[in-house]
Amino acid sequence: MPRKPSKPCSFRGCPELTNERYCEKHQKEVDSDYNKNSRPYKHLYNSSRWRKLRLQFLSGHPICETCKRKGVVSASEVVDHIKPHRGDEKLFWDESNWQALCKSCHDRKTAKEDGRWGRKGRVYSYNFRDK
Repeated sequence: MPRKPSKPCSFRGCPELTNERYCEKHQKEVDSDYNKNSRPYKHLYNSSRWRKLRLQFLSGHPICETCKRKGVVSASEVVDHIKPHRGDEKLFWDESNWQALCKSCHDRKTAKEDGRWGRKGRVYSYNFRDK
């Protein structure tokens, strides 16, 4: 089967030919930039304290709060912060700010808050700089 012809790297000013969006060098830079900027509070979610508290909370709240309000029974999978903490550790650990949601309800709520539907660039912005 014939292969698609190589095209220039999408990184501004790079003449390298590639079969992907970026050449190897710039793909590493873009991935690194994304990992640094996309989830700045990741360390809180990776802590053993959070993992233990999350499991305890979900075992005490097995049904999705949003679905329950609609009269639907679905298992909760995610501990959601009602008011987004945005790195505020006091708010992050405050159990009164937690609610149990199923994955689809959590994804819908987060997308609305983070500016996905119509308010682009608020949380998931990309900073492509010449290096």
